[in-house]
Amino acid sequence: MTAIDTTTASVTIDFDFIKNLTSAETKAVDQLILNELSSDVVLINQIGHYIIGNGGKRLRPLLLLLAAKALGEANQNHLILAAVIEFIHTATLLHDDVVDESALRRGQESANAVWGNAASVLVGDYLYSSAFEMMVRTNNMRVMEILSKTTTAIAEGEVLQLLNCNNPETTEEKYLEVIARKTAILFSAATRLAAVISDSNAETEEALAIYGQQLGVAFQLIDDALDYKASTEELGKNLGDDLAEGKPTLPLIYAIQHGTPAQAEIVINAIRQGSRDSFNEVYEVVKATNAIEYTEKCADEAAAKAIASLSCLPDSDYKRALEQLARFSVQRDH
Repeated sequence: MTAIDTTTASVTIDFDFIKNLTSAETKAVDQLILNELSSDVVLINQIGHYIIGNGGKRLRPLLLLLAAKALGEANQNHLILAAVIEFIHTATLLHDDVVDESALRRGQESANAVWGNAASVLVGDYLYSSAFEMMVRTNNMRVMEILSKTTTAIAEGEVLQLLNCNNPETTEEKYLEVIARKTAILFSAATRLAAVISDSNAETEEALAIYGQQLGVAFQLIDDALDYKASTEELGKNLGDDLAEGKPTLPLIYAIQHGTPAQAEIVINAIRQGSRDSFNEVYEVVKATNAIEYTEKCADEAAAKAIASLSCLPDSDYKRALEQLARFSVQRDH
């Protein structure tokens, strides 16, 4: 058996190559999304088109389509579920921005900043409802079981994150539990569903679910790191947003544990206050304790696990694309 390269060392990621692998399917999914956003309620059309059309790599649907083609082919149910995954993701963004009082999303004004919190929450609810209406069309109880559990876990992750806000005693283990539920589970659902619709065996389904889960963890950890090293233009949101919201992300947790008592106190107070005012001081502590490097190392380990889980797949361009996306998750700068 050929050894699998699970290294996440810097490599060139050819996104044009990856996108071309699923170009026909992606166009079909985009059209499906546009069709499903068509409503006689004008505000639903406006907000839905605004956030779905406002940048983003459509990474989760892309993962589903690549996994499907790595397993054979992408059929109509794969396309429906790719759109469902994007709708659920978009709904979570709308709700997140309201909860976090975010003014920016992907470098543009967030929907709640443009239309207000009430409209954003209600359109998010509409997208959730539409997603469930669409998934029923697959006529597959396993699909509905996976997605119902996924959306429940996402909601639990959101509540856990809320409970952890302004709590500097949050442990690394508790934080990883939050991102496993809040972020990684939708990645995992995307790749698991590809296997379910392809009638793959249980081992392949579980392996692809692990791939998505570990990639999602890596993706979120790099988001955490970028909040202390990217520019606002690169990141698409304001630097220090996590700090302003009192979120004890991994760089802050690590800085508290490995800084001097004085350094730890700076970070603890900043988390408790939930203010961007002390961002520069906190940034210096994060940098001095190598907290960014530690967070990136954890992300590298998760990405390597994701790549290793793909050993169940036959060699193909689609498998290589999935490997590249795992590497991209830890190499990106926004």
